[in-house]
This record gives sequence, C-alpha cells and structure tokens, in this order.
Amino acid sequence: MKTYPDPAVFGHDPWWLILGKAVAVFAFLLLTVLVAILVERKLLGRMQMRYGPNRVGPYGLLQSLIDGIKLALKEGLTPAGVDKPIYLLAPIIAVIPAIMAFAVIPLGPVVSVFGHDTPLQLTDLPVAVLYVLAVTSIGVYGIVLAGWSSGSTYPLLGGLRSSAQVISYEIAMALCFAAVFVYSGTMSTSGIVDSQTNTWYVFLLLPSFAVYVTSMVGETNRAPFDLPEAEGELVGGFHTEYSSLKFAMFMLAEYVNMATVSALASTLFLGGWRAPWPISLIDGANTGWWPLLWFTAKVWAFLFVFMWLRATLPRLRYDQFMAIGWKLLIPVSLVWILVVAILRNSHIDGIVANLIAAALLLTVVVGLLNLRGKRIRRKVPPAPPPATGSFPVPPIPTREAARA
Repeated sequence: MKTYPDPAVFGHDPWWLILGKAVAVFAFLLLTVLVAILVERKLLGRMQMRYGPNRVGPYGLLQSLIDGIKLALKEGLTPAGVDKPIYLLAPIIAVIPAIMAFAVIPLGPVVSVFGHDTPLQLTDLPVAVLYVLAVTSIGVYGIVLAGWSSGSTYPLLGGLRSSAQVISYEIAMALCFAAVFVYSGTMSTSGIVDSQTNTWYVFLLLPSFAVYVTSMVGETNRAPFDLPEAEGELVGGFHTEYSSLKFAMFMLAEYVNMATVSALASTLFLGGWRAPWPISLIDGANTGWWPLLWFTAKVWAFLFVFMWLRATLPRLRYDQFMAIGWKLLIPVSLVWILVVAILRNSHIDGIVANLIAAALLLTVVVGLLNLRGKRIRRKVPPAPPPATGSFPVPPIPTREAARA
C-alpha cells in the first residue's frame, strides 16, 4: 500500500465513503472550534494572571457548548434600516467558504476504511492551493456585505477595512505560495506534502514561512490585526448589528478560517501530516492513522500562536497595518521569489544555501528599516515663541523626550 495519496486514488470512493469523509471533516472543524474557544479563554486568563472559565461543567469544560446554546436561544433582532436579504445572507457567505477550503487539505496517507483504500483527504486538484486561495477570498464578501447591508456607519467602515486588508495580505500570501510551487513542482496539496519527504520547506523557504505566518493573521482578522472589528473605534465593526445565530456564524467563520490557514501552513511548510523528527525515524510513524495525530498537533501549534498574539500584542494603527503589507511583506516576497528562482535554476539550492540567502535578505531588510527609522527621527524644529497675550502652546514632544 502507498503511504501517500497518489492522484490516481482520488475519485474512486463509493458515495457513502465520500459522504462519511465530508461529515468527518465538518465534525473535525466544528470540534476544533469548540475546543479552540475554550482553550483560548483559558489561555488568555492564565497569561493575564486570572482564572478563565471555571463555572460551567467540571473545570469549565462545557463553557463553549453553553455559549453556543446561549447564542441560539437569544432573540435574533433585525434592525429596521437593513437590506434584509443581504443582511441575512452575509453570515452564510462568510462561513461556507471557510469550510469548503478544507476539502483539499490532506489529513493523512492512504488508509483502509471497511476494506476500501482511501486517502485521508476529501479530494485533490492539480491547482488545489489556488482553490484554497480562491475560496477563502470569497469569505471576505460576507464581511463586506454584512457591513454594507447593516445601514450603519461603523459596520460599513469595518467592512471596508476588511476588504482592504484581505486584498493586501492575500497578495503577500499568494507570493509565498509561488516559492513553494517552484520547489515542489506542483500545486496539488498531496503532491506538496509528498515533496517534503526528506526536508520540510520551512527550512528551505524560511522567509516565505515568516511572511505567510504574518499574512495569515491579517487574513483572518485576528489580533493584533483585528481592525475590522476594533471595539475602541468601530463599536464592534462589521457585525455590530448582528445577534443570536447570525453573530455565532461570524464567530464560527473566524475560527474555522484560523484552522484552515493553520492546516495550509502545516501542509506547505511543515510536511503536512508527516511526523516530525525524531518521531519520523520510528517505523510506521507515517503510515496508518498516526499521521492524523501529527497533523492535528501542527494545526494546534499554529492556533496557540494565534492565541498568544492576542494576549501579547496591542492593536496596530490602521495605516501602520497596511504599510506592513504593502511596504514590507510584498517587496520581501518578490525579492525572495527571485532569489529562490536563481538558486533553483543554478542547482546550488539546499538548506545551507537557502539559509545564507535568507540571512542576507534579512540583513538588507533590517538595514533598510533602520535607515528609514533614522530618516523619520529627524529633529523637529522648535516651536516659535507665543505671541504676547496669547495662550502658550506646549512644544511638540519628541521621541527622545518620550524615552526620557
């Protein structure tokens, strides 16, 4: 039996097996969301030196389930000024693409299910990674339409912010994919996992991995990049006018998107379902149902990073956030693709050569950022003395004064 899904094995499953795998993927995502909400609240509590949920069920373990029931039992209010069809359709548009994107994610190798050899993957495509990018791009329409159809100023601003940041960070994310395509020679997710049998791409394409991790936080509207729902500026952002199950669907879409981009990061850069070293040295570690465990552990490692960032970093100013995408991530990705193409065509690529190239690129980026910082920190001219009889104007504070 082959230990990796060959393209020829797809499309031959009986209908009941296809239906079972689809239900299993949906259940996996739903269970991941329920556990992630609970773990995030517990983790944020511990990081902020307080207790998390500890009242509902033993040790608060039923908190996520009770929150879902509470939202379902709440009255679903529809404001008078909304565009009702689009207002009701927006949460559906947000949540369905988030689930559809997981259809091409490989969760494991070929296994036997009731006598049928089938891959632990719903399906695969020759352009599977582009399919994920296209489907997740549709999800932003749900946020934009939610803000527009609410008939309110602050939800509209949140929807516009989301459309701008998703477009910006999807460009950087797509450029990361290009470097992976150059090395793997395929856009198929199972093929990319198979090409990482010996070396994970996180070592060969470290700058692409760093840019992708930054982009996926902006893509999912998570802190510190949660500008579309900034409570301090926009009350609640694009979902201010939503309640009950419609609000719950937006939360479901956010956490499912987190799981999807984490699974895609594991697939593209961390070997997918393949066991990490030194577990990979054990016979049978990459066969059977064991790879599902390694894949789930990698996804949860990225989910932990999401939660860690939320507990650690303050929200960025919007112009700073957009500048990171357009002035840093996209140029770095373009230069790195050029470097990868040169190394690949000159046949001098390898872990050492790629790490040296990544270090040189990092040195150049840091040098340019320091140069730009020195140019910004130019001396501010002193304020002119106040006119006789006028109210005294305090001098403009400088960075040196702030540090003192």
